[in-house]
Amino acid sequence: MNFLELQFSLRGKTLPSDHGYAIYSALKITALEGKALPPDVLLCSVPGVSDRNGTIFLTHQSRLRLRCPAEQVQQWYRSFQNVVLDVRGHLVRLVQPRMSLPQPSAVLRSRLVTFKLKEWHSHDAPIHFLESCQRALKALDIDATVHIESNADGDLALRALQVHHKNVLGFGICVEGLSEEDSIKLQCYGMGGRKHFGCGWFYPVKEC
Repeated sequence: MNFLELQFSLRGKTLPSDHGYAIYSALKITALEGKALPPDVLLCSVPGVSDRNGTIFLTHQSRLRLRCPAEQVQQWYRSFQNVVLDVRGHLVRLVQPRMSLPQPSAVLRSRLVTFKLKEWHSHDAPIHFLESCQRALKALDIDATVHIESNADGDLALRALQVHHKNVLGFGICVEGLSEEDSIKLQCYGMGGRKHFGCGWFYPVKEC
């Protein structure tokens, strides 16, 4: 299956730092008539400059990005173009959509991958998490090495996404040793859950 990436520029000033679920909710209300996105559509969280107080400032590089099967591109292109989203009180308009192909890279990163684990609050959580990552790669028939990244303080990159006022936990990860075919496959299908909320989105390291 062929996948394409759509990128929408944003007209607005700010967004909540933790906005993955809020953006998806706003899209459902304004552009999807209350319906859910298909499971094979992935959304990426929007980059910006953090004020370190729960808000990010949008820049010229801030874009809402989605990946989907090629036959769906026209549908989302038309549905999302020029839509105004109310993201927890922050208003943004989606404009100037552009289309591109995912580019292969031997190394991919994801800022946040989530799995449903019973052991999140145990010392073994990273082990169970990595085992889940390996199972996900195997399900996609991908042979590669995965590891949990560290944050600026040198600790494991444990991160959270707020959904229905609850924190969903996950880690930032890096996948290495990917063939070109497997790199594209992982970018198109993602990993773990909450893919409509920006989780499991992979990007080439050269984008960092």
